[in-house]
Amino acid sequence: MIILLIAAGVAGAVVLAAARRPDVFRVERSIHIAAAPERIGPLISDLRRFNTWNPFARGPQQLSYTGPERGAGATSHFAGPRAAGRGTLAVLDATPGKVTMLLTMTAPLRCENTIEFLLSPGIGGTEVTWTMQGRSPFIAKLMGLVVDTDRMCGRDFETGLAALKTQAEAQDALSAA
Repeated sequence: MIILLIAAGVAGAVVLAAARRPDVFRVERSIHIAAAPERIGPLISDLRRFNTWNPFARGPQQLSYTGPERGAGATSHFAGPRAAGRGTLAVLDATPGKVTMLLTMTAPLRCENTIEFLLSPGIGGTEVTWTMQGRSPFIAKLMGLVVDTDRMCGRDFETGLAALKTQAEAQDALSAA
């Protein structure tokens, strides 16, 4: 009986801790790239080019594209192994200095997250900020007690931004030659 009461108390504490977590999450990382925003923008708003440096497009995945080549309406459909999941990534808006996308996952968990890339010109290049935010349903809050979304996705954002930097700076160097 005492063991059941202790187990119930621990379960209650876990549920209470999860319920008190925020209703939304946000992951954000930035990098300085020695290239102009107009050189970097197409590497983001063209999803075929985006998926050459996007760390989430790695491994065996089926990719297909619909809509325009780049900009608003460009859509990538993906299906990968279990952890990679299935879903779509659609460019909602692409203006100088900003690209907004909608990530809709259908597996392994259903979710919709907004992704935004801000390209801020600066001295010697561009500050690129990659942000993803979305709702945190109760199951995500519960998982968040064990898995830190910011740290998990943040590492992939850092890897992706480093790959974007390499591509953009190499492309910029070729254009300058």
